[in-house]
This record gives sequence, structure tokens and C-alpha cells, in this order.
Amino acid sequence: MSPSRAPGPPPPARTARQLREATTAARRRPRPDTDVNPLRQGLRLERVPDPCAFVLFGATGDLAHRKVMPAIYQLWRTNLLPAEFSLVAVARRPYTNEAFAAEVHASLEKYSRVQPIDEAAWSDLAKRISYQQLEFSDDAGFDRLSTALDRLDVERGTAGNRLFYLATQPSQVTEIVRQMGRVGLDHEMRGGGWRRVVIEKPFGRDFESARHLNHEVSKVLRESQVYRIDHYLGKETVRNLLVFRFGNGIFEPVWNRSYIDHVQITVAESIGVEGRGAFYEETGASRDILQNHLLQLMTLVAMEPPTSFQADALRNEKVQILRAIAAPDPEHVRRDVVRGQYGPGWVQGEPVPGYRQEPEVDPESETETYVAGRFTIDDWRWSGVPFYLRAGKRLPKRTTEISIQFKEVPLRLFRESTGDPAPNVLAMRIQPDEGIMLRFAAKVPGLGLDVRTVNMDFAYDTSFVVDSPDAYETLILDALLGDASLFTRADEVEAAWSVVTPIINAWADMAPPHFPNYGAGSWGPEAADELLGRDGRRWRRI
Repeated sequence: MSPSRAPGPPPPARTARQLREATTAARRRPRPDTDVNPLRQGLRLERVPDPCAFVLFGATGDLAHRKVMPAIYQLWRTNLLPAEFSLVAVARRPYTNEAFAAEVHASLEKYSRVQPIDEAAWSDLAKRISYQQLEFSDDAGFDRLSTALDRLDVERGTAGNRLFYLATQPSQVTEIVRQMGRVGLDHEMRGGGWRRVVIEKPFGRDFESARHLNHEVSKVLRESQVYRIDHYLGKETVRNLLVFRFGNGIFEPVWNRSYIDHVQITVAESIGVEGRGAFYEETGASRDILQNHLLQLMTLVAMEPPTSFQADALRNEKVQILRAIAAPDPEHVRRDVVRGQYGPGWVQGEPVPGYRQEPEVDPESETETYVAGRFTIDDWRWSGVPFYLRAGKRLPKRTTEISIQFKEVPLRLFRESTGDPAPNVLAMRIQPDEGIMLRFAAKVPGLGLDVRTVNMDFAYDTSFVVDSPDAYETLILDALLGDASLFTRADEVEAAWSVVTPIINAWADMAPPHFPNYGAGSWGPEAADELLGRDGRRWRRI
């Protein structure tokens, strides 16, 4: 723990001038590296946000304990949060400050990516955590919250800067935002004091509900204050995709229909619904993965180079891709979109139940746990290039990959050789083994002309002697810094729903497949293989 973080009593009340001077001094103060490995030096820019209060709604929920609090702890441990930082946990359950802190500590021991827990860092952070019981429809409760935050500005020097993180059910977002507007928690102060709101996915259930939610949020908040989070955009390899495309001159000239045959994007999970049967019954794979994760990855692969890496320039190009995706009609859905539901099977050597046998799931459920589709982009760069997207639960392994499949060479000179080389493939592994692989042909040493396919492989964990941050660490830090580049904009959310909603509506008018139609531990229903087979292609073996 750095000397600047020594445990101690809360700082005394200070004047506005003293706060500004303290903040300036803290930013100029040398920040010691917590890792003595010299190879880490210079690999990550340490940016420290302004003094602020972090208000976590739904603080006792699963998301808060699994992801948000471990990310906050890690940012604090690595000196990426300001000294004038306070966290206000808000939820409906009755807790004392001490009891809530003890529960968070237990969660860190279970979910923190760095073990063991740095007790000195945790003790210092725990002093800055307070808990407030609050029903989200309780006017008096929000009045108390507003008063408590004003008090923190004086006692802790948080300078009127507040980030509100809504780790709640989507149905509670509108009420929380309305209450914030009623008591003025959205009001930004002249000369400083920003207010930002992070909203978790799913953002709506279809196009109309997403548009309605955007409308309700916009009654209180400006679009610049809203950060709609998709944790996939915070993953290190997803962010590196932009650098890979636009920071290297050798790839962009071939990144088009003239050289690329097709693109495959896979989001595979080996787990089932993990006790969230009731939630999954309301979402399914199309709402849970296709509308956000898969389409977000597709936009990053297909987007045009932005004029800058400012948030709006980046998001403008992503929206253009979403709007250029050919709108699915019922015939397209019937022919080019596959849905599946897993039955009993074996995953990683262990027997697992089928989806309909999971807790809180309808025994006759028609909810899809797998979705695959063929999509096209109607623009100059990608016309005629199919994008095959798939996502599913209870597949053989947990993996996310973007596979760029290049066209065959114009003349197969080596077709008579021992090994006729396959077309080139560029594969970007998002998780779990983050890296990039390029497949190409090479001659086998020897007297004959034996041609084989070989791989050139780049792996993050062996190339950089530095731990990759968790996606939530990246996104929370960006929100605190006011960088919205990796968050989705209102029109972007609606454009994504305009692709997925016709699929959901078409399924509602169609007889469902005979579920379950794939066994747990397999790569999905046979119809998904036939989808590519009709085009003379097949899914890449991962």
C-alpha cells in the first residue's frame, strides 16, 4: 500500500479552494508502482479520476458482488481511484455499514481476480463505504440519499462529482432515474460537479421498449450523462481489435469484400443458466447475447475508420453498420436464423440437466438457449460477405472468437501437393486465451513439395508481462473519467434492436422447433451446421 493510502480517520471539512489545491497536489504526487517487475513499466497509463462519490444501486445483488465491487477494489488497490473517493451502497435490504462491508469482503475473497486480498488496501477502502437502505419508490429515502451525498462533499471532499451505477433489474431503471430527477441528483454544478449514470443491460426487451426507456431516461438526463454498459466492450482483446485494424497498415487494404470470404463470430458458454432460470425465461439467447454482445463485435469488425477515437466519432461508425444490416423478414428468419435449446448431456466430463430441468424454468419452455444466424451488410465494403453469428449455453467450452475467413487464392498451384493448403484465416480470441492467430501455408522441410497449413500465434499472457484488467475495471474507470467510447449510445441501442426485434416477432408467429434440439456438450443443433453447409462453408473448429 502506498504511503498516500495509509489508514486513518476521515479528512476534516475543507474549503473549495483547499479541495482544489489538494486535488492538484494528489495528481502531481508520484504514484508508486505496486508491482516491482520492471517489464510492467510504461505498459499502462495510470489515469486518476476527479474526486467523486460512487453510488451503487442494487448493492446487495449478484452483479454488484461478482463484478462491480471486485472492480472497485482492484482500481483502489492499484491507485487508480482518487484519494477523495467514497462509495455509497444502496439497496432494499437492511444492513449496517459494518455488515455490508463484511459481506463485500467475503465476495472479494471469492471473486477478486487477485488473491490473496490486500488487507491494508481493503481496510482503507472499507472506511470509504457507507450503506443506505432504500426502496426505489420511496421519496423520503431519495431525499435522505441526496442529503447524505451533500454531506460527503463536505466531509470527504468529493466535490459534487457523482457516478450512479444501476446494478438493478431493468424494470427498476425508470423509477430510479425519475427519483433522481425529482430530488435534483442529475443537476450538474456550474464550474464543476459532474453527474453520470451507468445502466446495465439488457436495455429494453425489444425496439419499442428500448425506445420508450430512452425517452424516459432523456426526460431527466442528457445523453452525455448516460453510460449504457456492455461488458464485452471492456475486454482487452475487443479493445485491441480497434488497434489491430487501424494501427497496422497491412490489414486495412484487404479488410473488404475483395479478399474476405466470410466472417464468423462465436460466443460459446459451457455453463447453463446458473440458477437464473426465471431471468433467462424472460430473455433467451437472442436478447441476452445476440442483441448486444454479438452485434457489438460485428460492428467493430465491420465499421469504417473513425475520424478520431473520440466517443461520438467511434459510435457514429458503429451505428452506421447496424443501420446497414439487412433487416430480417419472416422468410429470412425461417431460412437463415436458427434457434436451439439444450437437453441433458455431458460437459467437461460431468453430467448436466437439460434446460427444461433447470430450476425456475417451465418444463415446456420454448425459450432458446442457442441462436445462430446469417447476416449481411448493405454497404460498399461488405456487400455480398456473409457474417455468421452464433451464441449458446452448454456448449463444449467457454470461448469467444472472431474468425475472418479469407478467399482462396485465384489459382491453386499446390493442389497436387501432399497437403493442399486451406484458405487463410485470421482468428481473434476474445476469451479465455486472449490472442490473435493467423493461418497460412508453408512448405514442409524436405525434398518433396509438401505444403501444410501453419499458425502464427500471438498470446497476451506470454507477450506482455502485465495482468489484463477485468472488463468492469476498464469500463468503471472510463465512466469515472468521462470517456464514453466503450459505452452504447441511445441510437445505437435502438439500431441493434431493429435487427433483433423482427427475429423475435417472426419466431412468435412460427411453430417452435422440437425442443430440446441439441445435447449439452455439443456445438448446437444440426440446423446450425446446415445453415453454413448450404453456402458450402462450415463452422470453424474452435
